[in-house]
Amino acid sequence: MLQNKDFFQDVYAVVRLIPEGRVTSYGAIANYLGAKQGARMVGWAMNASHHLPDVPAHRVVNRIGLLSGKHHFEGPSQMAELLQNEGIVVIDNQIQHFQKVFWDPALELGLP
Repeated sequence: MLQNKDFFQDVYAVVRLIPEGRVTSYGAIANYLGAKQGARMVGWAMNASHHLPDVPAHRVVNRIGLLSGKHHFEGPSQMAELLQNEGIVVIDNQIQHFQKVFWDPALELGLP
């Protein structure tokens, strides 16, 4: 696990590294941080991140590419719009070609 004392700060550090035009899942972040069962905690961190302009929370979705956190954004379509502005195709709150745009921190960053 990262050495920060606050799990939310660890989550934010990983989310800041997600490249534009890519997405990851709550579970992938939890796994990377050594908290395999911590996907829900990652979700809580994302819900609390909307006041942080440098945390691209819109790039974190559920394990099958659904925009499960969309109701925490300013409007019902804001999350999809932010992703579409980065070139990600979203239809009915589902990321298309999910595996192609999926960014796994464990693979991309290696083990912490």
